[in-house]
Amino acid sequence: MAQIFPEWMNETPKMAAIGTVVLGGVASLGLWWWGSPKHTDVGYMPKQPIEYSHKLHAGTLEMDCRYCHAYVERSPHAGVPSTQTCMNCHAQVKKDSPKLAALRDSWADGKGDKSIRWVRIHKVPDFAYFDHSAHVGVGVGQNRAAIGCETCHGSIDEMDVVKQEKPLSMAWCIDCHTAPTLNLRPVDKMTTMRWLPDPAWRDQAARIAKTLDPPGNLNATRLNPAGDQITVAAAGCTGCHR
Repeated sequence: MAQIFPEWMNETPKMAAIGTVVLGGVASLGLWWWGSPKHTDVGYMPKQPIEYSHKLHAGTLEMDCRYCHAYVERSPHAGVPSTQTCMNCHAQVKKDSPKLAALRDSWADGKGDKSIRWVRIHKVPDFAYFDHSAHVGVGVGQNRAAIGCETCHGSIDEMDVVKQEKPLSMAWCIDCHTAPTLNLRPVDKMTTMRWLPDPAWRDQAARIAKTLDPPGNLNATRLNPAGDQITVAAAGCTGCHR
């Protein structure tokens, strides 16, 4: 019987199998990237109800982050500024600006019906627990340190419109929880942008890391109202998944 197909056709099934594996792998990687926080969240820059410039307020005017985010040191949530906080300045400064119409309406309302609906940008999944106060106040006494605002939020003082700089993914969090020394800084430098550690602080951070449990891993503690030291975040699973 005459040969119908050329001999190279014998390799077709093998090549098809290899191609399927390669294309499947590429497709899987593509879907993983498309669904990862780095793709879906980094760069997220929603339009806010008021054109608030962090570059102006935190950069040019050098306002402390905690003036507006007043609960960051004592609450799991940093909070957003109330209308009253904004009007402390804007009752006099730019009080007739059309860009602040929503602020004036909220202030005049007085009932909360016209509260400013700020759009949240940074949010971890509902199955993960995050406590701001634990991160800006790690340890107690001489071993007290903080994670700087810019570590998670980027150079906020250079942003006219705030966007998400970091993925806030599990891997990203674990990188810090297992080696926090690189990100620890003095508490009074918490809001300082582009802060660089000096040799003395590097030594201090290394000493703080040795006091963590287990050594070198982030096991954040704070004092409760009774003055007792309590653990509020740990390197283990239960630190974030409760």
